[in-house]
Amino acid sequence: MRAMVFERVGAPLRAVELPVPSPGPGQLLLRISACGICRTDLHLLDGEVAIAHPPRVLGHQIVATSVADGRRVGVPWLGWTDGDCPQCRAGRENLCEHARFTGRDIDGGYAEYAVADERFCLEIPGDHPDEQVAPLLCAGLIGYRSLSLCGDAHRVGFYGFGAAAHILTQVARWQGREVYAFTRAGDDAAQAFARELGAVWAGASEDAPPAELDGAIIFAPVGALVPAALRAVRPGGTVVCGGIHMSDIPSFPYEILWGERVLRSVANLTRSDGHEFLALAAQARVRTHVNTYTLERANEALADLREGNFTGAGVLLP
Repeated sequence: MRAMVFERVGAPLRAVELPVPSPGPGQLLLRISACGICRTDLHLLDGEVAIAHPPRVLGHQIVATSVADGRRVGVPWLGWTDGDCPQCRAGRENLCEHARFTGRDIDGGYAEYAVADERFCLEIPGDHPDEQVAPLLCAGLIGYRSLSLCGDAHRVGFYGFGAAAHILTQVARWQGREVYAFTRAGDDAAQAFARELGAVWAGASEDAPPAELDGAIIFAPVGALVPAALRAVRPGGTVVCGGIHMSDIPSFPYEILWGERVLRSVANLTRSDGHEFLALAAQARVRTHVNTYTLERANEALADLREGNFTGAGVLLP
């Protein structure tokens, strides 16, 4: 099978031919039809999130068909948990002490085939095209978990308007929330895109929104946005850091945290998140805006993601 393989930090992915993998007990052999690219993949390429045992096939937003029975399933970042550590027993499998992650510890979807633990394969409702579904499996899921941690916040701000925010804006608007979009200064295309999707305001990340926010989610991996978001939320509001990696957070005055504001991170996802969000996305008629690439163009796709050369999400089509 064709695959794009990570070999070492700082090097581009390499196109190789690999044997089609054989499923073990409890696993499915999957024929991949689409795989979303993700900023986490950039963190892996750059060594900001470590891959312990390269070479590795990246990709953790997989839409595929089970070779054995023809089911269409999605494979997310969380690929395996032990089910027995204190976190798992407490219902926090996203924090499993021995978790394995698709595209980091387990070969992922930048290939024509993959194997995955059947327990962590998500049923995909509806008949949306595969490339439309792929970004829901990480950008959508992490966005959904982040929004859930904001509680019933009515006015929500999204810092960094990429794949996750463009999906979450549709969900939040369907729920009756107001969305405020923050982008890099001068990114008129992203701001226009946010307004097109229903954001009531869009501006630069350094700008103050026209109203106090009840909650904010930081998707951009920029620690300097934490003080900005804290200043934007009302007393009692919540700021959620939605990425797996972020640059250092600068010191900030206590007064912008005071007033029972909450600053927290979100980590990974649970299978329950997956089932709930995919059903909700179908109800809300979420439509992802995708930019598609052939498998062999994976390096180009990742470079475009890094440079912000497209709005919405990027998807590989093996």
